[in-house]
Amino acid sequence: MKGFVLSHSARSQLQSFLRHAPSGRECCRAQALLWLHDGEPLRNIVAHLQVRRQTLYNWVHRFQAQEHVPIRERLRDAPRSGRPPTALGLVDELLVQVIDKDPREYGYGSTIWTCRLLQYYLRVVHHMDVSRKSVSRAISRLGLRWKRPRYVLANRSPTWRQAKGG
Repeated sequence: MKGFVLSHSARSQLQSFLRHAPSGRECCRAQALLWLHDGEPLRNIVAHLQVRRQTLYNWVHRFQAQEHVPIRERLRDAPRSGRPPTALGLVDELLVQVIDKDPREYGYGSTIWTCRLLQYYLRVVHHMDVSRKSVSRAISRLGLRWKRPRYVLANRSPTWRQAKGG
């Protein structure tokens, strides 16, 4: 990209930002802008960073279009659309209410809560369709410790008497 020139302050801010960049993506963008300013050929930068040429043009355009915004904001990823995390925070309160109670009180045939059982409980009682991963993360956030139930009973080794000295 011929003619891309950074101001002295923008260049020094980018260089200091590189030393303390919190994200690899932001670091790549800053480095690409500095290389462009230094006159590095576009094809070399694209090959070095393994991005498409259009991606590099987009970075430059976005950087130039937001001159009034701080450097960190200009290099940050744009907000993306998508489904918001609906289970975050909501599942925690519901699990606290039920985790200390016996599942048999709710009509389940288990003596302990499992991820699948909690997932089923949330779907049936609270009409929340959450993944097992969401339930597991909520348990972790609450600081609860538990073990998965074993469905295979422990069998004695054929040589257990020898191990006991018999």
